[in-house]
Amino acid sequence: MILTICPNPSVDCTIELDSLNVGKLNRIDNKVETYSGKALNVAIGVARLGESCVATGFMFENHQKTFEHVLEKEGVVHDFVLNSGSARTNYKIIDKKSMLTEINDRGEEVGRDNQLKLIEKVRKLSENCEIAVMSGSLPKGVSPEFYGEVLSVIPERVKVIVDAEKTNMLEAIKSRRLFMAKPNLPELEKFSGMTVRTREDMVKAARKYLDAGVRLVLISMGAEGAIITDGTETYYCKSASVAVNSTVGAGDSMIAACCVALTTGVPMAEMLRQAVAAGTAAVTTSGTNLFYKEKYKEIYAKVQAERF
Repeated sequence: MILTICPNPSVDCTIELDSLNVGKLNRIDNKVETYSGKALNVAIGVARLGESCVATGFMFENHQKTFEHVLEKEGVVHDFVLNSGSARTNYKIIDKKSMLTEINDRGEEVGRDNQLKLIEKVRKLSENCEIAVMSGSLPKGVSPEFYGEVLSVIPERVKVIVDAEKTNMLEAIKSRRLFMAKPNLPELEKFSGMTVRTREDMVKAARKYLDAGVRLVLISMGAEGAIITDGTETYYCKSASVAVNSTVGAGDSMIAACCVALTTGVPMAEMLRQAVAAGTAAVTTSGTNLFYKEKYKEIYAKVQAERF
């Protein structure tokens, strides 16, 4: 069983424009609303790849039924800590050049009582899991230390994956539970304090995570593919050439594929190949929709991981 922990779910409104003209009138070509959050995306991706998954985290009363309906439709079991109010709404504006502009809401505040409830829920749910994923931002009222508090109650035998920005990542690392971190290039530079231009630079920057106790680092490089390293072995996999509809959710799809790969015990290079296939398949869908299994299989057959 795979557990995903989503502290800050969101209603994602993806708006497609011909071009974004700041300070001027803009007309919408297409609009898609999805109910997600990084770890919820991971849960859906895991389910689409055929593995069992349970999603937990904070949920908000005004959107509870809609989120739960989406997860149930995908076959994802859910067990949330309920809060009053509404989930935040994030706006993702995409122009014809596939340039993405994001405007993220902070949402409702979550009190300490509910924070403690989620910590206890994660403690119980993780007892029966092989892998746990915590990713994304935190709602108002929740400090970065919450990442460490949640992860510290997960049994040491469980492989923990985190996808979060620097402050939250640092607190997660302090828990000494991290098996894998998945930074993109801006996150890698911010965390390491290095400027990365080459693959060699990326591997050097990844060492900052490894030296802090993370066992595996997966670096997502957008259209260029991804790198995975444990400090001893390093592999690179280039993405297949596809028509890009939206890059939103590609990283979450990569993590979903890694979760499934870890349950089957495949070698690191094969895990990378599966992750790149899922991430590449995700960019072919519109809005924040994730990959579909048939597209994943098609791209998987086209990509290969190489050692360097």
